[in-house]
Amino acid sequence: MTPRATPPAEPTRLPDVRYADQARERIVELAPDTDPGAFDLGYHLLHVAYLLVADLEATVHRPRGWTLPGFRIMFKLWMLGPTQPARLAELSVLSRSALTNAINTLERDGLVERRRVAGDKRAVLVALTEQGRASIAEAFAAHSRRELDWFAALPEPDRDLLTTLLRRLVTGRPTAPALD
Repeated sequence: MTPRATPPAEPTRLPDVRYADQARERIVELAPDTDPGAFDLGYHLLHVAYLLVADLEATVHRPRGWTLPGFRIMFKLWMLGPTQPARLAELSVLSRSALTNAINTLERDGLVERRRVAGDKRAVLVALTEQGRASIAEAFAAHSRRELDWFAALPEPDRDLLTTLLRRLVTGRPTAPALD
């Protein structure tokens, strides 16, 4: 009996990008007072962000036993040195409880440590351990390579423009949620 050839694996199916076009048309019908352009921009920005986060977690961080927030905390500590938890929460856009949970995990894994501030028994700094410094340097190299893969579709001037526009969105964001 001749062995059968294994059929080629089906490629991973990406979400249908035409959905956004269909949703934009439907939004005009269902909510005529909304701005379909703002919907379109928000939809695509969130879609890319979700895909990027999922990809970085799957290809770079989960294999190391980390989450993307854990990586972000370690990266900030790598850049800043020992830092107060409140500052880390602010820079990481995490609640204090989420930050505490992430730090507990990183501390358990020997990547960060809490240090008391001399002269203030209540003040604590979070710092990378030697193992943490080595781990973040290696993880950042992999993370950076994956970002290059993602952004290779854009020439450098387009990446620079997109970065400028995103920074403008961050600095011009609403200060409080709109109440409807």
